[in-house]
Amino acid sequence: MSKRIFITGASTGLGKATAKLFASKGWNVIATMRTPEKEDELDKLPNVELLALDVTDPEQIKTATEKAIAFGPIDVVFNNAGYGLAGPFEGATDMQLVRQINTNLLGVMRVTQAFIPHFREKKSGLFITTTSIGGLVAFPLNSVYHATKWGLEGWSESLAFELNPLGIEVKTVSPGGISTDFAGRSIDLTAHEAYNDTMQKVMSVFGDPERQKSYSTPEQIAEVVYEAATDGKHKLRYPAGEDAKAMYEQRKQAGDEQFREGVKARFLGE
Repeated sequence: MSKRIFITGASTGLGKATAKLFASKGWNVIATMRTPEKEDELDKLPNVELLALDVTDPEQIKTATEKAIAFGPIDVVFNNAGYGLAGPFEGATDMQLVRQINTNLLGVMRVTQAFIPHFREKKSGLFITTTSIGGLVAFPLNSVYHATKWGLEGWSESLAFELNPLGIEVKTVSPGGISTDFAGRSIDLTAHEAYNDTMQKVMSVFGDPERQKSYSTPEQIAEVVYEAATDGKHKLRYPAGEDAKAMYEQRKQAGDEQFREGVKARFLGE
């Protein structure tokens, strides 16, 4: 019997690449997005079902969960919906703060909570959450984004302790840079003139073509999601992409403070 995966944020980038990969491996895929009526690729695949889901809408989460389970038992829930908020914290509006935390952190928590009873009843299931290398290390001018991604890492680590005895696995996939339109489509910027110089320095590093050469494609990261879903390992973290793996190792080996000095030198020229 084919396995079934539920994916949030499947309209573009990693979410879409993961939906296509799992479908090609014979899985039944429930691909969710805010506007499924605009999707013109996944809807043509025979073993993909599209559902409307805005992860900031608790009622829609409930409805989508019920519809998904009606298709048959769910084996994997892949929490992938999210976006980036960058820029000086002082310039962030309250609306920006609430939207970022509501989408990246609370959205994941609510979707997960909605599926726990289903997994508990069948005594099996796997939650995979896209965090980021930004959930394991930190860069300048991304503080609220890091708050959500570090939050997801800590939440996942704790959650695994309580769900593992029930037969439910919890895993995180932490990509580095991905060659998608994330920076254009999936990013929101704060602004404050006191930080213009810092902003310029940081953005020039992130926008450096040399740096972008080490980025992964969405398809490469999707392969890591597939690995996490199928390797049967009791393993929490999957850094994804050569840049993410190298950075995470560097932080562990250098220690927090020395690693931070390296970030300062790289991004701020200090």
